[in-house]
Amino acid sequence: MIGKLQRVPLREVWKQETAFIKWLEENIDVLNDALDLSLSSAEREKSAGDFSVDLVADDADGNTVVIECQLEKSDHDHLGKLITYLTSIGARIGIWITKEPKSEHVGAVSWLNESSSADFYLVKAEAVKIGGSDPAPLLTLIVGPSEEGHQVGETKKKLAERHLLRREYWSQLLERAKKRTRLHAAISPSESSYVATSAGKRGLMYSYVIRQHEGGVELYIDRGAETEDESKAVFDSLAASKAEIEKAFGEPLEWQRLEGKRACRIAKRIEKGGYRDDRDLWPGIQDAMIDAMIRLESALKPHVGKLKV
Repeated sequence: MIGKLQRVPLREVWKQETAFIKWLEENIDVLNDALDLSLSSAEREKSAGDFSVDLVADDADGNTVVIECQLEKSDHDHLGKLITYLTSIGARIGIWITKEPKSEHVGAVSWLNESSSADFYLVKAEAVKIGGSDPAPLLTLIVGPSEEGHQVGETKKKLAERHLLRREYWSQLLERAKKRTRLHAAISPSESSYVATSAGKRGLMYSYVIRQHEGGVELYIDRGAETEDESKAVFDSLAASKAEIEKAFGEPLEWQRLEGKRACRIAKRIEKGGYRDDRDLWPGIQDAMIDAMIRLESALKPHVGKLKV
């Protein structure tokens, strides 16, 4: 005969959270089994500044572990407490046990695991019984730290760093450029790999481009998905004057028709460095890009103006 598992309201088993905390202190092995940890030396009501932590324990490596218990739906208050306690006593691991983890808090704990140096666990607490048996605890891990999560976090940090570097780079370049040309004077710095301004014709943009270790300038031609042929026609019209344009520019350009793609470009690569290089090199890289942009616009402007588009 197989019995049927029944869920019992938590408040019928533990009338108050203090009762649950006391039980968990004495039965920390139940949490160890649920999370595959080796917690020991659980201690109730440890001071954290003006607050008291529900439980503090040690893991197998001697790291301090903060445990926050909640016999109701998860809320912002308890999440805030967990983070405050963890930082206040210098804990390495935070565990939040709650009756019903809300989706926004599942997402928040996942984000914390990606973004911080601590490990966070979100655990669902239930009480169950079979037939007339005594109620038993059921702790289920909802979200916890993982190697994949930490790798995602590192990737996000690198992306954020890249965005900040590019914004700083563009801020400097655009300020320097204003002293020599008004072409990009109305453009704001961005986190993108390029900043662009109109060349005076729909779908034609003069763009500065920056990569990790090189930069460039270009006339980018993109008349839109439904007018792909127009982009190629514009490119071909300008390419017909290639020799004249390159003579005015002062050196060869890269003529990229980009077959199979809707856009085209006429570009000049600047190989003096990029945004990942030493900041002391940035002014020289930026000056080379600004000089190339001035020459590119000057060489192309008469021909762009003649386009019948």
